[in-house]
Amino acid sequence: MPEAFDHADLPALDGDVLDGDASLAAAARDWGHIVQARPRVVVRPGSPADVAAVVGFAAERGVPVAARGAGHSPFGQGQAAGGIVLDMTSLATVHAGTGNRLVVDAGARWQQVLGASLPRGLTPPVLTDYLELTVGGTLAVGGIGGATHHHGMQTDTVTELDVVTGEGALVRCSADENGELFDAVRAGLGQCGIVTRATIRLQPAKQRARRWKLYYDTLGDFLADQRTTVTDGRFDYVEGQLLLDDETGEWLYLLEAASYFSLPDQPDEEALLGDLSFSRETAEVEDSTYHEFLDRMADGEAVLREEGSWFHPHPWLNVFVPDDEVEAVVADTLAETGGEDLGDSGLVMLYPVRRERLSTPLVRVPSRDLVWLFALLRTGKPYDPAGVARMIQLNTGLYERVKALGGTVYPANTLPMTEKDWKDHFGDEWEKLEAAKKRYDPKGVLTVGQGVFGGPDA
Repeated sequence: MPEAFDHADLPALDGDVLDGDASLAAAARDWGHIVQARPRVVVRPGSPADVAAVVGFAAERGVPVAARGAGHSPFGQGQAAGGIVLDMTSLATVHAGTGNRLVVDAGARWQQVLGASLPRGLTPPVLTDYLELTVGGTLAVGGIGGATHHHGMQTDTVTELDVVTGEGALVRCSADENGELFDAVRAGLGQCGIVTRATIRLQPAKQRARRWKLYYDTLGDFLADQRTTVTDGRFDYVEGQLLLDDETGEWLYLLEAASYFSLPDQPDEEALLGDLSFSRETAEVEDSTYHEFLDRMADGEAVLREEGSWFHPHPWLNVFVPDDEVEAVVADTLAETGGEDLGDSGLVMLYPVRRERLSTPLVRVPSRDLVWLFALLRTGKPYDPAGVARMIQLNTGLYERVKALGGTVYPANTLPMTEKDWKDHFGDEWEKLEAAKKRYDPKGVLTVGQGVFGGPDA
């Protein structure tokens, strides 16, 4: 149990300390709506120095502390039972940038980053599909998207970080300065430090996007065309979805691809599509501004919020599958998956990335040239704990199969994992992460809910 403390025990801060029922209840929930862990207080830091002061206070007393951004964790990863939750959205300034760099606070959302970069004709190389996630939140897990096959994870596009370690020290790190901490924090699940500020590398942005929706009747053709397009890099963006026809129970395969361009130039559709084997009769094409394409989830979010399913349980699973195993794994999983296993607004995603583009040490993927993100984004029913528990059991079963085949997780999951599971996941990077944990968080107060080094999930 964490040491008891009162609101008044905290050091003087520039920001706010909240201990009312509404604030604590909000911090006890997340996007998953499955785990609830009530903290003792919520702190909205007014500066990075506040983060350092709070973490130092927590370390002295053995009090768990967790950083929370948009609250999009699915399984309590940003919670701190009886401890302190740092609401990092109070640190959301996008600072002046120079050249092809932009400095942003960790609580800024990627939508804000785009709002600052696009007027300069620049863009982050990789963006997640949902732009309302925070910079610090995605850097803690990796940050994957449709451009990852070109540019790696978002963690591969940051050049410098300001980090508060588990002892309350504010440290600047990069590949050349405090490199051990830099590698331990990027995709480090918040175990060794809390990012307070990041320097992001930018690249020139195009004005417009052309998106194709290409449909396939067979899994084999769908996989083959994804392999081709990702390997030769013809599209700027590639993702895939697996669509269940509720009436027939059959699966349809959707390749989503986009090319960015600036007028008067136009994409060469014959060069891009001519050798692919999709159904010509059902293909869809749409032109938009570059920003409209990136922000295409906004309308869907509004619908889900209005109908209520945005606030339902989300027992999600994201795994990386080796290329030589993906067809069998996906085919077997789909054969066993019905609409009740996904939920009313559930979604299945599948697309490959090139392993050589991933340079963040703690982003763990199978040892193949191509690895596939296979994501079952399930939506449970409210007030149906048995149904949600069944979905989590399905997650565990698929995880165990993928793990036995040399696969790994993309760690934004509703998946109980033990310390041994995490040790297996990190593989030959485990000893480095363990050493960094002992060095930078010797009292073990950071992000205990992950269960990486013991804790409630162990």
